[in-house]
Amino acid sequence: MKSTVQSSPQERILQAALGLLETGGVEAVSTRAVSAAADVQPPTIYRHFGDMQGLLNAVATAGFAAYLDAKGTRATYSDPVQQLRDGWNLHLEFGLTHPHLYTLMYAAATRSGTQGPAALEGFAILRTLLQRVAEAGRLAVSVERAAAMIHGAAMGLTLSLLSAPVRDAALSDLMLEAVLNAILTPEPSQSRAQPETSVVRSQAAAHAVSLAALLPELQVPFSAAERSLLAEWLDRLM
Repeated sequence: MKSTVQSSPQERILQAALGLLETGGVEAVSTRAVSAAADVQPPTIYRHFGDMQGLLNAVATAGFAAYLDAKGTRATYSDPVQQLRDGWNLHLEFGLTHPHLYTLMYAAATRSGTQGPAALEGFAILRTLLQRVAEAGRLAVSVERAAAMIHGAAMGLTLSLLSAPVRDAALSDLMLEAVLNAILTPEPSQSRAQPETSVVRSQAAAHAVSLAALLPELQVPFSAAERSLLAEWLDRLM
């Protein structure tokens, strides 16, 4: 006798809302439509998710996590800079292939001034990766500034491409190189072709960023005031 595993009402609601979002946008995710698609009564939605905004937040988080898992992005590359490049392309691909889900994650946040859980998770992934880039000595600005620059550029570009009547296929690569040139130190082969003062300044900034990134993990007998002073000195070198 074959047994079938029935999904829970909460899972059915999530999947129903995600399907409605992907095909019709946020406006299609109504209480009536979700309850009909999930075969539940409307109060069940509110019992599990509080309100419709809670449901939308859960949908965005579940959809984003499913996409990351499908792409196998949980692995860590030996070269964090290459992983950063691939992460940029993944961000663009996600937005262009799932426009309604992406808009729910990012465009709604720009209107309300608050970031949803899925957008915060995406930013945390980016910051963790940039921490590795800093520890490798390849970051020329602080982790926070690099994360803000990449996040702003990737989000702005994706939303712009989604609304563009004609998409410029070369725009993504051009913007990525511009941002990376602004936040990364040159490759060793490129450093030899630069003026010595420029190389020294770049190397000093990279070492400062790297030490600042590692400082919270270092077991050194510094007082809180000494750590604060060291952080200020490092910040001046970045």
